[in-house]
Amino acid sequence: MTESRTAALSRAGVSIWLDDLSRHRIDSGELRDLVAQLDVVGVTTNPTIFAAAIGGGIGYGDRIAACAERGLGVSETIVELTTSDVADACDLLAETYAATAGFDGRVSIEVEPRLARDTAGTVAQARELWDRVDRPNAMIKIPATVEGLEAITETIAAGISVNVTLIFSLERYRQVINAYLTGLERARAAGIDLASIHSVASFFVSRLDTEVDARLRSLGTDEARALTGQAGVANARLAYEVFDQAFSSERAVFLRGLGANAQRPLWASTGVKDPALPDTLYVSELVAPGVVNTMPEATLRAWADHGISRGDSVTSEYLESNQLLNHLDAQGIDYLEITETLEREGLGKFDASWDELCATVDRALQEAP
Repeated sequence: MTESRTAALSRAGVSIWLDDLSRHRIDSGELRDLVAQLDVVGVTTNPTIFAAAIGGGIGYGDRIAACAERGLGVSETIVELTTSDVADACDLLAETYAATAGFDGRVSIEVEPRLARDTAGTVAQARELWDRVDRPNAMIKIPATVEGLEAITETIAAGISVNVTLIFSLERYRQVINAYLTGLERARAAGIDLASIHSVASFFVSRLDTEVDARLRSLGTDEARALTGQAGVANARLAYEVFDQAFSSERAVFLRGLGANAQRPLWASTGVKDPALPDTLYVSELVAPGVVNTMPEATLRAWADHGISRGDSVTSEYLESNQLLNHLDAQGIDYLEITETLEREGLGKFDASWDELCATVDRALQEAP
């Protein structure tokens, strides 16, 4: 039999995670089918995903009515609904989790976006969500804000697996890796088994292209236009170089020798937003050993239909990627300003989705029989 495109991608070292979850996906068998047929080995969620899922209403009416009967408020109901979805998805992926020694079979749930600048609040909710889901293959998503760095360290130190999200810049990524390693060191001092702690670092791809390309087009020159559609891939490739160097360091090698796991790079925001670009761009150009690519279903199905993997498309491209960022700098594209803008806008979008989710749940609780 001819190997499927998703199986070939997996064999090349890429773990395919679905960037979506809903009660309907679980109850209808859709998620189980994607696991069985398209080599999906993990799931990620975020406030926008849950706002769409719960706002859509399918599968949540009876659950919201039960929450209303119990007298739960809006925030309590959201936690009840989302942790229940994540726990059930974790159960569905339990065999994958066992078969991969904990590297895959993971389902992520994010702390409330309003806590992104609140270190203590993030740590407290990370513990609450971990306890509520109560599955070893869960991951708690924590945004990589400055305030989130210490929260990442404290959460890892408590033995909780973490998906660090909203990473845009290489410098912030280095800080995230340091936060993870510091957490492992504290966990070791507390007597926690390091092998039980897993983490991924979610590096956002397409959003960088959207922002950079808009600025390049506004310059109106042929030289600027020739650079469009390349920044996101170049930035991610250089992030993999940072990962490779950091986890080859004496500090990381020592911890790995004690059973610790590397914090794997995860490519997020991999749905192509510019119709002029190939719809599988952020998959085919970011194949490397030990990475995760979390895809919206449209991207996953596009890859399954016509994706072509040429194997590792990252580690031989470091020099070219550095040159691309240098060319952007020569065009007056301020990398630091752009990545700071993207972090701020990303948090704002999640805040807006959370507000939408709260309003939806509030209405549903009031209308519940």
